[in-house]
Amino acid sequence: MEQNGAPYDVGFVGLGVMGKSLVLNLADNGYRVAAFDLDADKITAVEAQDQAESQSRRVLGCPNLATLLAQLTAPRLVVLSIPAGAAVDAVCEQLLAAGIGPDDVVVDTGNSLWTDTVKREAHYRGQFHFFSTAVSGGEVGARFGPSLMASGDARAWQRLAPLWQAIAAKVDPDSGKPIERFEPGNPVREGEPCAAYIGPAGAGHYVKMVHNGIEYADMQLICEAYHILRTALGLTPAEIAAIFRRWNAGVLDSYLMAISAEVLDTWDEASDGPLVDVILDKAGQKGTGLWTAVSSLELGCPAPTIAQAVYARALSGQRAERLAAAELLRGPEPVALSDAEREALIEQLHDALYCAKICAYAQGFQLMASAAKVQGWTLDFAAIARIWRAGCIIRAVFLQSIAAAYERDDSLANLLVDPFFTEQLHRYQGNWRRAIAQATLLGIPCGALSASLAYFDSYRLGTLPANLLQGQRDFFGAHGFARTDRDEGARFHVDWSAPGRPVRPA
Repeated sequence: MEQNGAPYDVGFVGLGVMGKSLVLNLADNGYRVAAFDLDADKITAVEAQDQAESQSRRVLGCPNLATLLAQLTAPRLVVLSIPAGAAVDAVCEQLLAAGIGPDDVVVDTGNSLWTDTVKREAHYRGQFHFFSTAVSGGEVGARFGPSLMASGDARAWQRLAPLWQAIAAKVDPDSGKPIERFEPGNPVREGEPCAAYIGPAGAGHYVKMVHNGIEYADMQLICEAYHILRTALGLTPAEIAAIFRRWNAGVLDSYLMAISAEVLDTWDEASDGPLVDVILDKAGQKGTGLWTAVSSLELGCPAPTIAQAVYARALSGQRAERLAAAELLRGPEPVALSDAEREALIEQLHDALYCAKICAYAQGFQLMASAAKVQGWTLDFAAIARIWRAGCIIRAVFLQSIAAAYERDDSLANLLVDPFFTEQLHRYQGNWRRAIAQATLLGIPCGALSASLAYFDSYRLGTLPANLLQGQRDFFGAHGFARTDRDEGARFHVDWSAPGRPVRPA
């Protein structure tokens, strides 16, 4: 064990898939890392991989937290990559016992609920700087360039910023395209780093939570397009993969579209057929989409596409019930489409997916704006869009247009009213409506595509049927209502059951 005057730049606790990848990424970018995990085999594995990739000792395994702290230069920087929840608090307490101090920084990179992060920052204030960074991009992103959403004490960010900007994904600022290189020891150094200081404690994890909610929506929209192509047109997975690749060459260019094509094109030797056909249609979830939907309800900020994506996963989990219902419930009779109708539906689905995606992102950004208003955060939405262009799961060329929208107007009420997106929706909404109508007539569920359209139609209307709803509420609950011909702050009530209540003249 080396003990040579605290030569290591950063301590790292947790060497699972993400933790090990982040450690090696830091090492590739010139940082010496002292690492610890409760599982000694994981310590041995990261040291061995580092040695194999670099032929030098950039990563030092430590047997305990006290040894780890002793290896670090002051003020010490310790990064946690451990499961969210009680484990974070347990390690923080252990670090205090091991001698961490008020000038040191502890960074939580797990998928923590943002409110837990706020509580921890307050709880550990004065004992050490508790900081958080939400990480997106999965194992490959962590190893070769993730998207990093940091929040907490701004002074701690100054200490951390050089490291995060070095290891983050990089993007070409002009095209908005990721600059990628998956070579150990040869990190990408050119381009704009996809790392940013989001704001005070909790802000980064909130933004990552919304990122994941948008991710749920984007994935479900793609799945619905696949389902329509498969069911309405009878296309094979390989044929749909080819369509997705064609779409991916234009405005739908994204990581999720690209990997969807790869999944659909993968062959299963065991069944001698497309792998997707033997994957059980029962989706899992880790909760971040649910958190996003709940937050939208709590804030009264509609995010129906995100919520519908969560519901779709939940409904997929009711597989036994669905199989039983399939024996009893019938939809419309199948309809054979002409060649012209088939080609038209493919084009309509492209436009529907694009428009629905615009609405899903609009919902996410409006939700972040609502939370920022309540929490007193100042969020830079252009910067958030820019750091999502590479490294994260929802990375897409589309985000270049979103960044430009908020650069034009940083107080934009909703992405839908930005001139560029308004024009896009006006241009493509006809096909969006036709695709949903056709799917509905054929009995193919398209809840997320439809939820986006209902959001668009509701947002663009100056008058909604909530006037009748307010009348209903006043009728049974005497809740009162405002009038269009009076000051909005004034409340009125009708005694609906009173004798002689005025009614429409005959």
